[in-house]
Amino acid sequence: MRKLIAMLLFCAPLAAFAQTAPKFGHVDAMAIMQGLPEFIKARGEIEAQAKQYENDMKAMQDEIQRKTEEYEKNQSTMAPTAKTEAETTLQGLYTKYQQALQDNQQALQKAQQEKLQPIQTKIITAIQNVGKAGGYVYIMDTAGGIPYISSTLSKDVTEEVKAEMNKLK
Repeated sequence: MRKLIAMLLFCAPLAAFAQTAPKFGHVDAMAIMQGLPEFIKARGEIEAQAKQYENDMKAMQDEIQRKTEEYEKNQSTMAPTAKTEAETTLQGLYTKYQQALQDNQQALQKAQQEKLQPIQTKIITAIQNVGKAGGYVYIMDTAGGIPYISSTLSKDVTEEVKAEMNKLK
């Protein structure tokens, strides 16, 4: 009985080494995304929308500036009711500016999410397909700021994921 137990204890570690080692991979998803034509198009559309919002905000700022200067120049000669009315108008313009700024930021975030989400989903699908086909335990995204990856233990599968992305089109 002791011989059987000793033989099992001796053979168990050998059986563990006989199994294949787990495979680990890493990918630079940001590099993949930045090379995609649909990402370049989406980024251009978002930048154009941001530029339009910036121009609109500049026009509003200019109007506020002009009316403020006009108010300050004429303030001493204005009737009290006209003065109050001008101050209310300026306050309304400033409030409108603040609301437009907030609305524009939200609209840009929404547009960015709507345009980039399908691209990100496609990349994740490609990574999953490469992981399943290659028998990987996991594939890390180096864009997340991983300071060190051993090239002997982890394979860069970025090119494989790019190839898989072309299959998904």
